[in-house]
Amino acid sequence: MLRAPSRRKRKDPPQRLNLIPILDAVFIFIFFLLMSANFIKIFEVQSDVPIISSDSPPPKEKPLALTVKVTGTSLNIYKGVPSALIKKINKTASGDYDLESLHTYVVQLKQNFKSERSVILEPIVDIDYESIVKIMDAIRLFRNTDEKVWIKDKDGVETQAKYLFDKIVFGNIRS
Repeated sequence: MLRAPSRRKRKDPPQRLNLIPILDAVFIFIFFLLMSANFIKIFEVQSDVPIISSDSPPPKEKPLALTVKVTGTSLNIYKGVPSALIKKINKTASGDYDLESLHTYVVQLKQNFKSERSVILEPIVDIDYESIVKIMDAIRLFRNTDEKVWIKDKDGVETQAKYLFDKIVFGNIRS
C-alpha cells in the first residue's frame, strides 16, 4: 500500500506579510522629504480695493488725492481732483526708478498733508513685482534719517507718524 506524502496532508498556515520593514522605509522617506523641503515665507502687503458707490462723498476739505503713475521711463506724481502733474521723476542712468527722489518728495508731501494716508498707485507699464514692492516701500515707510512728522491722534495728543502713505490703492489693475 502506498502512502501519500506527508506534505500533502499537513496544512501550513498562510504566510503573513511582514509590513514592519516597509513601514520603516515609508517613515524614513517622509522624514527626508520634510527635511529637504524648502519652506518659503510669503509676505503680504496690504492694499485696498477701490470702492465704487453711487452715494456722494461727505463734504470735507479738498483731498490730496495723491497718485503715482509708473511709466516705462519715469514716476509721475499727481495730486488733486482733477489730477494735476506736480512732479516727474525720471529713471536713473542705470535704468532703475529713482526711489530716493520719490521718497524725499513723498516725505515733503507728508509734512504738508499730515492727516492724509492714502495714495493711488497706477503701474501703466509691464513692471516686475520687485519694482512695484520697492516703489510701495518708498511711498509707505519712514526711514530713520527722515525728518519726523508729528500728527494729532483722536485724543488730540501729538504723536510721531509711523507711516507716510500706508493705504495704497491700485488704480488700474489689468488681468
